[in-house]
Amino acid sequence: MRDERLFPLFESLDSLSGVGPKLKPVLERLVGGDSVWDLLLHLPERWVDRRVKASIDDAILGEVATLRGEVHAYHAPYSEKSPHKIVLYDGTGFLTLAFFRADGRWLQGQFPLGKERVVSGMVEEFNGERQMTHPDYIVDPARGALPPVVEPIYGLTAGLTNKRVHGFAVQALDRVDADLPEWVDPALVDTRNWPDFKAALTGLHAPVEYDPDAFERARDRLAYDEALARESAFALARASRARRSSPSVPVHADAHAALLKSLPYTPTGAQSRAFRQISEDMASTSPMRRMLQGDVGAGKTLVSAMAAVQAASAGFQTAFMSPTEVLARQQFETMDTLLSPLGYTVAALTGRDKATVRESILMGLADGTIHVVSGTQALFQQAVTFRNLGLVIVDEQHRFGVADRMRLAGKALSPHMLVMSATPIPRTLAQAVHGDLDVSILDEKPAGRVPVETRALPDTRLDEVVGAVGRAIRRGERAFWVCPKVDVDDDDSTAVGRHAALSEQLGVPVGLVHGRMKPADKDSALEDFRSGRTKLLVATTVIEVGVDVPEATIMVIERAEGFGLAQLHQLRGRVGRGDRPSYCLLLYRPPLGETARERLDTLRRTEDGFEIAEADFKLRGPGDMLGLKQAGATDYRVLDLARHADLLDIALKDAGALVTRDPELQSDRGQALRLVRELLTPRMQTAPVE
Repeated sequence: MRDERLFPLFESLDSLSGVGPKLKPVLERLVGGDSVWDLLLHLPERWVDRRVKASIDDAILGEVATLRGEVHAYHAPYSEKSPHKIVLYDGTGFLTLAFFRADGRWLQGQFPLGKERVVSGMVEEFNGERQMTHPDYIVDPARGALPPVVEPIYGLTAGLTNKRVHGFAVQALDRVDADLPEWVDPALVDTRNWPDFKAALTGLHAPVEYDPDAFERARDRLAYDEALARESAFALARASRARRSSPSVPVHADAHAALLKSLPYTPTGAQSRAFRQISEDMASTSPMRRMLQGDVGAGKTLVSAMAAVQAASAGFQTAFMSPTEVLARQQFETMDTLLSPLGYTVAALTGRDKATVRESILMGLADGTIHVVSGTQALFQQAVTFRNLGLVIVDEQHRFGVADRMRLAGKALSPHMLVMSATPIPRTLAQAVHGDLDVSILDEKPAGRVPVETRALPDTRLDEVVGAVGRAIRRGERAFWVCPKVDVDDDDSTAVGRHAALSEQLGVPVGLVHGRMKPADKDSALEDFRSGRTKLLVATTVIEVGVDVPEATIMVIERAEGFGLAQLHQLRGRVGRGDRPSYCLLLYRPPLGETARERLDTLRRTEDGFEIAEADFKLRGPGDMLGLKQAGATDYRVLDLARHADLLDIALKDAGALVTRDPELQSDRGQALRLVRELLTPRMQTAPVE
C-alpha cells in the first residue's frame, strides 16, 4: 500500500489549476506520465540568470542579460525585411533592441522616448553595436515587476510554453510533504552539503537566486535518491532469493570431463572461470540468478551446455529460451551436437511444430526423457509441463520482459536461472544494468578464431564492393548486406531498394529480411540464408544478434556512419564464424564528421567488445547504446550514468548494508527508504529478477 503522505504526488495532472482536458494529454506527453510527480521529475535543463546588471557596459556578448536604460531613440525599418529598432542608453553605453515584423505604433507605446525600461534577452553584436533581438522580457519598472532573478528553462513540446510549465511545476511543489523523513545517510548529506528532498526539488524548480553550485548539489541529491531506490530494490531482491529454497544441483565431475574430452578445442580461462561460478551457484540451495555476459564469439553456448550437463547428470531438466525460432533452432542444433553423443536427449519446441511432433516433445518433457529443450515463448505455454525442471537459460535476455522469464521459471519450484547477453557494456555501467544479478564475464576469445578484417570505404566505391561480394559467392561463400532503413523513396541505401538492385546485378538468390515482415516470413528468410538456399542476405539491423552462419565471410554495412559503435560491432560479429578469412566493409557517405570518423576508426582498430562499449559510451552516451534501453539502464529520470557513476557505487554499498541490517525495512531509516523506493523505482518490464 502506498504511504498516504505520497498521495498528493500521485494525483492526476488535471488536479493542477489550469490543466484542462485539452492540455492534459500534451503535458502527459512532455513529462512521460500522468501524475504530479511525473511533472516534478521533468527537471529544468538549465537556468537563466535574470538579475539586473549594474550597467549596459557590463553586458557580455553571447550571454543572456537583464539591462536597464532610458529610451534614447526609435528607428523605423527602412525595408520590409529590416527590423524596427529601439535604442536604450544608461550613461555607460547603448543597447539596440531589434523587432522584426512588429507593429510600430505598439512599439512606440511600449518604449516612449525618455522613459526607463528593463529588458532581458540574449545580447549579441551587430555592426559593432550591442543588440538584443525580441527581448524575452520588457518591463516598465515604475509599473510592473522585474523579471525573475533566475528562470528555470524546461524541455518543451508543441502547445506548451516555458512559463506555463514552470507555473505548473511551482504548483506541484506544494504537493510535496515538507516533513518526509530523511532516507539518505545523514553523514553523506553533510559531507556533500546536500539539501533535503523537498529543498532539492524547490531549488531546481523555484530557485530564489542564481547559484550553479546549488543547482548541481540539488540535482546530485535527487540523482542519489534514485540510485538508492534502485539499488535497494536490487538488494531486497537478492535478500528475498537468499531466503528461498532451490533444489541443489550437485557437480558431476565425470559428466563434465566427458563433455570437455569430446571438444576439439580447450575452453578459455574465462569460460572455465564462468562455469565454476555457475556450478557453485547451482550446487547451492538458493536460486541462482546469474548473467553470463560475453562478446560475440566468446563461447557462451559452451558454458551454458556445461550448466545443462550439470543439471542433466543430477536428474534435472533444462529449458533454453531464445527470442526467435531461428535462434531457438540454432541453439538446439549446437546443444544437440554437444550433448547427444554423451547420451542426453535434446529437443526443439517452437510455434511451427506439427501436432504429432509437438505432442511427442510434450510427453518427453513431462516424463523426463528429454533432458534439454530449446524453444521460444512456446516453452511457457500452459500445455508445457516438466518432470523436474532445474535450470532455465534465457538467451539475449534483454529481449524478454521479467514476466516472460518468471512464467518459464514458474514451471518448477525456484529453478536456477542463467541469463545470457552478447551485448558488452562499459564496466562502469554493469551495476546499473545488472544490479539484481551476479555477473560472469567472458572477456577472452577461443584460440584459433580468425579476426575479421574491417575496412571503411566511401560509397563512391559501391561497384567495387558489389563485385567483391559476387566473387565471394562464386567461391561458395555467403554475405550479409545491411541497410539503415527498410524503404524510403528519396534514399537509395534501403533494404528493399538494395535487394532489388543486387538481385539484378549478381544474378544469384538474394534474401531480404526487415522489421516490417511477419515473424514467420522473417524466420523463413533467415533459415533460407542459413541453409544456403540464398547466398546473400540484405537486411536491416534485425540480424544484429544471434544469426550463426559459418559460411558467411562478408558483412557490408551501408551508411555505416549513422550506426552506433556497439551496433556496428554486433553486426560485424555475424561473420568470421568459420575458418575462412572474413571482412567487414563499412560503406560511408563522405564527408565524414569527426565523431563518425572516430567511431569507424575505433571499429577498425579493435574487436574487443568491452573497449568498443567504453568508446561508444564516451561518444554517444548510454541512451544510444545497443541493448541498454531494453535492459532498463537508461530509464533513470534524474541520474546521469556518465556523471553519477560514483553515486551508484555509494548507493550499492549503502543499500546492501541497510538491507543486511534491516531486511524487513522496519527501522526508521528503513521506513523512509520505502518512500523513496515508491517514488523512484520504475515499474518496468525488466524489474529485478526474483
